[in-house]
Amino acid sequence: MRFSATPLTGALLVHLDPRVDARGTFARAFCAREFAAESLETSFVQSNISTNTHAGTVRGMHFQREPHAEVKLVRCIHGAIYDVIVDMRRESATYLSWFGAELSADNGLMMYVPKGFAHGYQAMSDGAAVLYMVSAFYEPSSEGGLRANDPALAIAWPRAVSGLSDKDAAWPLLMR
Repeated sequence: MRFSATPLTGALLVHLDPRVDARGTFARAFCAREFAAESLETSFVQSNISTNTHAGTVRGMHFQREPHAEVKLVRCIHGAIYDVIVDMRRESATYLSWFGAELSADNGLMMYVPKGFAHGYQAMSDGAAVLYMVSAFYEPSSEGGLRANDPALAIAWPRAVSGLSDKDAAWPLLMR
C-alpha cells in the first residue's frame, strides 16, 4: 500500500499495490502494521456495504460527533463513485473545505477519512457498491449531517444530485 496526502490534513488516498498474474490480481486492502507506521487508525469495529441502483445517487454527507466520532476507510468494490469529505474541525485551517476523488473497482483507490470529517459519495455508475470500515459503533444520538447541495459548501458533484434520502435532504443549511 501507498498513502498520498489530500489537501485536507489527515485525510489520505490509499493506493493498493496489486500483484498481477494469469489468474488475476491480489492486493492487501488493510494492514495494521502499515497503517500504524503512518500513525493511522488500526482498530475498526464495523464493515459496511452500500449498493446504489442508479448513477447520480448521493449518500451523505454524514458524520458522528464526539465521543462517537469515527474514522472511515472507504473503497468502491463495483463500478465507480465520486467520494467527498468535508473538514468539520473548527480549529482546522481547512474548516468546511471539501475534497473529492473518484474511487472505482478499476483504480482500487481508498479514502481514509479521519475523525472530524463529514463523508458522502455520488454513484458514478449504475450498481456501484461501496465497502467501508469504521472505527466506532454507530450511535444515533451522535449522528450529524450536511446537505450535499449546500451552497455554503459548493461541492462540485460530477453529476446532478439525485436519489437523496429524506433524512439527507433535510439536514440544515450551513450559514457562513
